[in-house]
Amino acid sequence: MMEEVKEVVSALSVHGHNIKIPEVVTDGDTLTFLVVSQKLSGTGEYHVYRTWDDFEWLQQHLFSQEDVPGIQGIIFPPLPAKAHVNPSAKVMKQLGFLGLGEWQPYCKALETFLQQVATHKILSKNKAVEVFLTSSDAPGRQKVKKNIFNRLSQAVEEMRKEGHKDVDEFFQSERDHNLVLTGCSKTAAEKFLDVVLTEQKVAVACGHFSAALHLCVEAGEDPDKKAFSRLCVKISEVFDSMKKNVTSVAENNMKTLGLGLDLESRYQEAEREMLFRRTCKLVELENAKRNAEKAKPVKKAVMEEVKTATETEFQQICGVSKQEISRFQGVRVKMLQQALVQWCEKQLLTAKESADQFNQHLQAFRGMA
Repeated sequence: MMEEVKEVVSALSVHGHNIKIPEVVTDGDTLTFLVVSQKLSGTGEYHVYRTWDDFEWLQQHLFSQEDVPGIQGIIFPPLPAKAHVNPSAKVMKQLGFLGLGEWQPYCKALETFLQQVATHKILSKNKAVEVFLTSSDAPGRQKVKKNIFNRLSQAVEEMRKEGHKDVDEFFQSERDHNLVLTGCSKTAAEKFLDVVLTEQKVAVACGHFSAALHLCVEAGEDPDKKAFSRLCVKISEVFDSMKKNVTSVAENNMKTLGLGLDLESRYQEAEREMLFRRTCKLVELENAKRNAEKAKPVKKAVMEEVKTATETEFQQICGVSKQEISRFQGVRVKMLQQALVQWCEKQLLTAKESADQFNQHLQAFRGMA
């Protein structure tokens, strides 16, 4: 086991944008992921095996950097929910697209998480990132201390602060915009998932009907029976092609736009959490100002120090968060654009292949006439 990781500045020794998770291994109820990173030196690759608990360990280390100025202003890359070998209906609903396709979408989501962390100018400096990507040993299982994010995000009484009026029009506008986009992106992902699940059901039904048609095939020399049997076989082939077509369409939807919408939804939620942390600090600052104004002479100096320290923290958070929002807007547009382009390219290719296949079936039917 590794020793406790100290958060210190550390340059990564791998290419952050090219991290891959090509394989997932099932061991009982545990999923283990192979993480492959290319060395900056160009001399090879790091191959390490990580469980979801290891990913959570990394995320907690990133959260607990309270000594980093403005850390609460970061839009942390969202870590997917924990996957299970035999997930319940509740877990499958929570995972959405990431629970489909033999875990390929889930691996892709973990890849994106690691790439976003490793290419982030602040988060990539945390030594835990280097340890996670390069050490052959599993990270320590020690409990990371509860930090500011746990306290702010999980406290029910803090939720009332979400509606607190902002003093900065930029952030008030961003909060309003994010509130709408969070709901819309979640709904879009859920509706598109319904489409894919329905396509999968249609594909299964086509396969069943294709197989059932073979039950109608009869042996014998009777001309009518022979003709009917040939027809059943041909129709069966058509439905088998339909099954393959719908299966491909569903897979294309899942691997392109489905993953894109899922990531968009989770990132909007991550921005919402960042904006909430900043709002909480704003409320804290306003309280500190009031306390300093009302303080009796004997406590005035102490209250003024608290106000100044809180004001400094708030300004640092605002500075980091404005940069994060600007970066986030660019990244989310690029990712959604990429997902849409890949979606169109994949579906066009599938449509052309299917059209050729159905044309062959049509010519075969004409030959039977």
